[in-house]
Amino acid sequence: MQNGDEKALLSIIVPVYNMEQYLDRCVESILQQTYRKLEIILVDDGSTDTSPSMCEEYAKKDSRVKVIHKQNGGLSDARNAGLAVAAGDYIGYVDSDDWIEPDMYEQMYQACTEHDAQIAVCRYFCEYKDQTMSGGDGSVVPLSRDELLKAYISGHDKYVIYNSVWSKLFYRDLVKGMIFPKGRNSEDIMYTTRAFCRVNQAVYLDQCFYHYVLDREGSIMNAVQGERMFRDEIPFWREHISCIRQMVSQQMADLAGYHFQRRLLFYYIDAWNAKNKKAASRLVAEMKKDKDEMDRIYSSGIVSRGDRMRRNLFFLSPSAYAAIVWLYDRIVIPLRH
Repeated sequence: MQNGDEKALLSIIVPVYNMEQYLDRCVESILQQTYRKLEIILVDDGSTDTSPSMCEEYAKKDSRVKVIHKQNGGLSDARNAGLAVAAGDYIGYVDSDDWIEPDMYEQMYQACTEHDAQIAVCRYFCEYKDQTMSGGDGSVVPLSRDELLKAYISGHDKYVIYNSVWSKLFYRDLVKGMIFPKGRNSEDIMYTTRAFCRVNQAVYLDQCFYHYVLDREGSIMNAVQGERMFRDEIPFWREHISCIRQMVSQQMADLAGYHFQRRLLFYYIDAWNAKNKKAASRLVAEMKKDKDEMDRIYSSGIVSRGDRMRRNLFFLSPSAYAAIVWLYDRIVIPLRH
């Protein structure tokens, strides 16, 4: 790894597809970084608006900007095209409808060098149309591989460590040979999981540096969720468990399996509340696929008594389970307040 007094080159990959409305805000936020030794790779993924010419203008304005024009292949394909030409010692990702704080990469790189970390993870602002949500106390926390994985798998009261690649800075050698699965959504899940399984030391910055836009009209995240969930997200979470089993331990994989079951239960409640009977029945089938393996995990001592009861009730009667959750959320929780 780089010594702290040697400035490393950071490659920042920005996929661009019909983003003329947001592109200036995004690219200017990268150009204005206090950390100057950047290679900014704009990947025009077959845009049909003025984004391609805007990208070329940025390249004329700043020699650190490289532009790739390619046929439309989706977000994963665009990121892979950027990775193929990236020359940096570290890799970062920014989505072109988002933007970043001026000192994001200086702070993340500095945290990596000071703590000999191969990955830096930061908090992020959630940008809604009517409000911005943030948090963090500014602390910088070194994490071992297992500490990082536990926070990633289980969630953490303090650390916000999700699968998004844009909230991270990756040491290049750590992610060597890793690419994003072309033509699929939820592509960050396995990239981040594999990187976390490979890491020796990570560092978490409890400060928001990245502005993540959640409700832009037409955003991937606002697309119809059902098919994407069954085609991409759920299979990726299964692959995530398998990867952890192979690269880390059965114990950590069991923890991932338990939280996957919890995730499916939450999805089922969402489908039931939306009166989407087809999705609800498919989720019941997904739960049944892993029943024997999950029976083992749920009797292993890592699962709370309440979660065991919830899962037992679900298998007894999924609709009764959903009705009880509905009553609990609307009657019991308000009474507690």
